[in-house]
Amino acid sequence: MAAKIPVTIITGFLGSGKTTLIRHLLQHNQGRRIAVLVNEFGELGIDGELLRDCQVCDEETEQEAIASSAANAAPATNIVELTNGCLCCTVQEEFLPTMQELLKRRDSLDHILIETSGLALPKPLVQAFRWPEIRNAATVDGVVTVVDCEAVSTGALAHDPAAVAAQRQADPSLDHETPLEELFEDQLACADLVVLNKTDLVSADSVHQVIGRVQAELSRAVKLVQSDRGQLAADLLLGFNAAVEDNLESRPSHHDHEAEHDHDDEIDSTHVILNRDFDPEALRRSLEALVQEQEIYRIKGFVAVPQKTMRMVMQGVGSRFEQFYDRPWRPDESRQTRLVFIGRAVDAEAIAQRLSSL
Repeated sequence: MAAKIPVTIITGFLGSGKTTLIRHLLQHNQGRRIAVLVNEFGELGIDGELLRDCQVCDEETEQEAIASSAANAAPATNIVELTNGCLCCTVQEEFLPTMQELLKRRDSLDHILIETSGLALPKPLVQAFRWPEIRNAATVDGVVTVVDCEAVSTGALAHDPAAVAAQRQADPSLDHETPLEELFEDQLACADLVVLNKTDLVSADSVHQVIGRVQAELSRAVKLVQSDRGQLAADLLLGFNAAVEDNLESRPSHHDHEAEHDHDDEIDSTHVILNRDFDPEALRRSLEALVQEQEIYRIKGFVAVPQKTMRMVMQGVGSRFEQFYDRPWRPDESRQTRLVFIGRAVDAEAIAQRLSSL
């Protein structure tokens, strides 16, 4: 029997840069034939589309690309979107059949990447690799956790992380963690590599602060690497040979002793699709105002800009926004503005009214 196909799980908080990291890896894959599974939080498939347009994927369907790679040994990328919530809740519904289909083509693949939702716990996904249907054919090579240095350095995951940590140490019976803090810590606890991303946006002192915050949550020796826009070599991200599914006990999490975990039902997403163009600066100011008015963690999507033949990508994490043009609009697609909003108790009607009034 052929060796198990290695699987790398890319996890990290909302807006940490997971998709950017994977885009760079696909563009510099060193000849590896990589399949990508994308778990989206929301219905528009923004991350999957960004990966499809990374300029290594051709116009074939993903299934055709894998089939052709077996015939001519050319690198190919298969992108599958799992859109029904976070993976820890949907693995039994969508993850298993998707993996089974990929594993039928294991001879034409060198590696599988799974990008989790920013709201997903990684450990339940790793546990799925203990299922008999997967265990004999695939193994979790490693878990890479991406950290947004600027967000952590400014306390975006908690109002006062230091105070919370002090309270926990003083009285272990108290639980002052928000669900987002637990998520952040569980993602670190499962990691084989922690990528400190967006270091170009913070000072050296802030990077040291983030390193201290991350190391305080690690229960074992884990390598930390700094990254600017996810530009890391494939050899650094792949090839840990960790067989993570076999040593989960060394990766403790907040949910280890729960029969099942409950998500914060207020953390949700909404989206808007508008058949119109927007001035980028006016749209950005409006989105910044919405972030101040609502508890919105993440905004991402595509924008049609007047007199521009290129599609603009708009991404926001808290009050920080970035935008860039990724590719020309295709003749067969509508010049739509499509945005996804992820947050706590998101008011979809207020968002739609605000954008429609611009």
